[in-house]
Formats: sequence, structure tokens, C-alpha cells
Amino acid sequence: MLDRLSTSQEDLESEELREDAETSGCTKIGDCQDRQIVTVTGTLRTVTLRPRAGVPALEAELFDGSAALDVVWLGRRSIVGIEPGRKLIASGRISLSRGRRVLFNPKYELRPLGRE
Repeated sequence: MLDRLSTSQEDLESEELREDAETSGCTKIGDCQDRQIVTVTGTLRTVTLRPRAGVPALEAELFDGSAALDVVWLGRRSIVGIEPGRKLIASGRISLSRGRRVLFNPKYELRPLGRE
């Protein structure tokens, strides 16, 4: 009980996200390797529109409590439901870009709002 009281809110949320990833059968982002096909889950921290090579690209940072990765949808300016704070499950092949894990055009499933 004392541990929970002395732990920061951010640490508690990270622990909850890690437990959620384990119970859903997804790979922890921190365990993902380059070129590995994975299914990950977490919460979107940020969502931005950032063109890549002249093509619109919607980028979001997905965090699961162990690490973060960038999810990029090329050719998209927006996707309904993709917003900061939303939980989702994403599947695809991990690549490394500038030292960060990235999933390009993943299959994804938005988690129900009631579960958040």
C-alpha cells in the first residue's frame, strides 16, 4: 500500500499499460526487434501530421509502459478515432528509423472507449 502511495501517477499508468499488454497477448514494445512482425497495444501519446517526401503522413506515438514506437500512416491526413489518449492494438513489421521503432501502415483496432 505504501508503494502505491509513494509512486508517481505516471509510474502507475505505465504499470497498468504493461499489465494490459501482457493480458492481451501482445508483444511489449520494449521487446520488439528490427524487422520483427508484431502485435502491440498501448495508448497514443501524440498525433501529428508530418509530410514525408512530399506525401502526407499521419504519425502517432504509441506507448505501452515499457517503451514507445511511432505509428505512421502514409498518404493520410487524418483517421477518425486516432487521437491522443486513445488506446489501440496495432500489427505490422517493426523497422528502425533514426534509432526509433516505427510501424508503417499497420493494421489497427481501436480499443472501446468504455475500457479506458
